[in-house]
Amino acid sequence: MAEELHIAQGGKEEKYALLHKQITEIVRSEEDIIANMANISAMIHQTFGFWWTGFYRVQGEELVLGPFQGPLACSRIKFGRGVCGTTWKERCTQVVPDVEQFPGHIACSSASKSEIVVPVFNKEGEITAVLDIDSEHLNTFDNTDKLWLERIAELL
Repeated sequence: MAEELHIAQGGKEEKYALLHKQITEIVRSEEDIIANMANISAMIHQTFGFWWTGFYRVQGEELVLGPFQGPLACSRIKFGRGVCGTTWKERCTQVVPDVEQFPGHIACSSASKSEIVVPVFNKEGEITAVLDIDSEHLNTFDNTDKLWLERIAELL
């Protein structure tokens, strides 16, 4: 059993390593942040088949829906609300094994069961966006996802 888990984790690591390399090349040749967000969300979504993959951009005191892949999403999220707003407020990645257990979770879709949200910082250290990924399964995200998605967010 432990060996099977190791192999599965190795597969995830390999996918993220290749994805990171591909995204690095994409963003190196494109300056527009929206174009890069669109391609990054599409690449992550295609690689892992998550339920919803996308960005919310900081606009004043709200997060506003940006490029994404998946079903209909909430358009605006207030500072400190839900997993995305909490990530913005606390300035750190939130890994949520069961969204029903997260205080103040915003249910954009009842199909979402677990979630990871990663802050995107600019060169001045301000959060300009969050990368939000939802899964239709419980306990989808772990430290491997956190590590690699933070590396991907740094490319923006």
